[in-house]
Amino acid sequence: MSWTTILLVGLVALLVLIPTRRLQLAGWKRESLTTYYLAVWLLGSVVAAMPAPARFLVPFLIVAYIAPFVTVRDGIDRLLGRPPRPRPGPDPVDGPDEHRPMKDVTPPEPRER
Repeated sequence: MSWTTILLVGLVALLVLIPTRRLQLAGWKRESLTTYYLAVWLLGSVVAAMPAPARFLVPFLIVAYIAPFVTVRDGIDRLLGRPPRPRPGPDPVDGPDEHRPMKDVTPPEPRER
């Protein structure tokens, strides 16, 4: 294997991490993420290493890469002017379904003597 091929395969591996992270934030299971990552990485590596099948594989690769960024439900809500939905999962600060009262951080007014 040439150094160019190794660099291209490594670059493909790094690029596939971007949509994989998006799917992780969307709540996908680890097994599904691994399958997605390996499938897209394999397709991209084949296209990078051998240009012959690129004509047939590039459309699949483009759809698989862009699909995690397309959210139909959020897009329709945005067009109709609806507010964004809260993300599922626990709040990292307050914990699940736990609301603390707002803290007053206004500085006290200076006292007259």
